[in-house]
Amino acid sequence: MSPPVSPVSSSSRIPSRADVVVIGGGMAGVTAGYELARRGTSVAIIEKGLVSGEQSSRNWGWCRQQNRDPRELPLAQLAMRIWAGLNAELGEETGFRRTGLVYASGNPADIASWEKWGQIARAFDVDTRLLTSAQTAALLPGNGRNWLGGVHSPTDGRAEPQLAVPALARAAQRLGAIIVQNCAVRAFETAAGSVSGVVTEQGLIRCAAVLVAGGAWSGMLLRHQGVRFLQASVKSTCFYTEPAAAVTEGGISMQNVALRRRLDGGYTVGLSGQGQLQITPWGLMQAKAFWPTFQVRRKGLTFAIGRQFFEGPEALSRWQADGVSPFERVRTLDPAPDRRLIDTGLKRLQEIYPQLAGLKVAHAWGGMVDSTPDAIPVIAPVRAQPGLFIASGFSGHGFGIGPAAGRLAADLIRGDTPCVDPTPYRYERMIDGTDLGKPGML
Repeated sequence: MSPPVSPVSSSSRIPSRADVVVIGGGMAGVTAGYELARRGTSVAIIEKGLVSGEQSSRNWGWCRQQNRDPRELPLAQLAMRIWAGLNAELGEETGFRRTGLVYASGNPADIASWEKWGQIARAFDVDTRLLTSAQTAALLPGNGRNWLGGVHSPTDGRAEPQLAVPALARAAQRLGAIIVQNCAVRAFETAAGSVSGVVTEQGLIRCAAVLVAGGAWSGMLLRHQGVRFLQASVKSTCFYTEPAAAVTEGGISMQNVALRRRLDGGYTVGLSGQGQLQITPWGLMQAKAFWPTFQVRRKGLTFAIGRQFFEGPEALSRWQADGVSPFERVRTLDPAPDRRLIDTGLKRLQEIYPQLAGLKVAHAWGGMVDSTPDAIPVIAPVRAQPGLFIASGFSGHGFGIGPAAGRLAADLIRGDTPCVDPTPYRYERMIDGTDLGKPGML
């Protein structure tokens, strides 16, 4: 069941034109729309369901630099600087607190990986500290496990997914952005080789640029337009608890289970590396590109064939611009949570923290985490199609780096100086034979 999300008002009708149309009302699309509106660019954000209705409200709420792939670190660092001032800038509560994050493990391979990452992080001036067993215990009072070691980033933090994106959306509206919800984009049009408009279920919006920021659905829309986009999704399960004893004010990742303190005194709980890979037609067709990633992550996966095979974002759907699209048939991607994983998460938490005995689930949900083969997002123009831009494939990292990703997308659309080097996020790496390899740090 969808987590409760702070509501955003919606325009009843689409505008006839805008400088930029953003497709998708999640973190990537809303932050880009906010940045564009802040700079005086007219923008329409078109969302098939509700703002932040899918993965942008279903993630853990971690805002981190810790254990990032070095290609993502500049974006993560910028995002942390933006997060720090966002409550004051928006005049609304995003839930952001710089409370630190701790990873703990009994696996020597994890410790070695964190030590290697620490060497990379120091080159970026990231405050990260490798912990001994005793130091880990000192940072995790009440934790019943004797961990081999850990790693700590005191400058990382947390925010509330159900609050943050809607707050940004409302701020974008105050700056002039038009947001239309429950309105799907079916296609986009071109004139003289360049993007000239988008066709929605309400009609045509003329524009000079389109940003595809549709999360797990981006690949389907792009494929419909003849643009190849490598994207695969895994179903995750997450839940939050009723208020409970304060074992941390930040976030803790422990082998197979993670928790984050919430503003309401409960915890958001995730199952690290656990998920369900649903077999789909498009998934099978792009299996070769994702094989290295699958080998890395297969241990925590279960497999199924279900509704996604026929009507999800990886189905082989065809439609006409004047007919009903798959985005109208599935307004919100809302997979059922895995009860087994919920029970496992509760059991592990109570074993590790005896003071959480009797912890109760307040709300649980499923989500679809979309990834690229290298677990690095695409935030880039499509060179072969002037006026087309993509901000998608965030691979489970989109919430934390979202404010910076939106700023970079706005820079690229407007032709402003990029806030970070955009090279790692270029679209063409998916189609030009670049060896995408295995995903880096997650």
